[in-house]
Amino acid sequence: MAEVSYKTIARDGLWSNNPILAQQLALCPLLAVTTSATNGLGMGLATLVVIMMTSLVISLFRDIITPEVRIPAFILLIASVVTVVDLVINAFLHDLYKVLGLFIPLIVTNCVILGRAEAFASRHKIMPSLADGFMMGLGFTLVLVLLGAIREIIGSGTLFANASLLLGQTFAFLELVIIPDYRGYLIMILPPGGFLVMGFLMAGKRIIDARAEERQKLAVTLTVADSAAK
Repeated sequence: MAEVSYKTIARDGLWSNNPILAQQLALCPLLAVTTSATNGLGMGLATLVVIMMTSLVISLFRDIITPEVRIPAFILLIASVVTVVDLVINAFLHDLYKVLGLFIPLIVTNCVILGRAEAFASRHKIMPSLADGFMMGLGFTLVLVLLGAIREIIGSGTLFANASLLLGQTFAFLELVIIPDYRGYLIMILPPGGFLVMGFLMAGKRIIDARAEERQKLAVTLTVADSAAK
């Protein structure tokens, strides 16, 4: 199979084929843990590590795993990586582990990881597979952080609250009070707030894509008109 350019891989992961905004995958953990930007960052980084590690392993053994057993083999590899990540977070970031709870083991069922394993890592070499895993994980993480930040700011007036407790003192500089003495809107921290913000983000992406497509069509039309005039 022909190799995909790294520019295309980056564009797909961050925007065109973003796991959430374009594919609408992994919405359960997305809406459940993004009550704050800190939680979104923690969950996103955990998922990013899992995607990269599974992409690496599956690409490495792509010629050994037979098509008949590829799905069970992929799930077994993903489960093994998630178990390692779960134990590491429990050992070194226990406060974050208590917040994310069941959603870390449930990364195994994340369709994004299995989808990239089947669609990309099993068909490409190691470096493109690593790049794909990183960009897909980064795109997933950015949406989680953005959604969590919006909900946290509107809901409580803070940003990255308790980052030092959940992620370590290294992230203490992220803790900000955006709106002092702000009572907030409780609905934004509850599940309905997640659905509302997610809907606006998806609608925004569709509007941007539609306008970009219109500009591209206009540019093509002008180019054809100029060529005809000459």
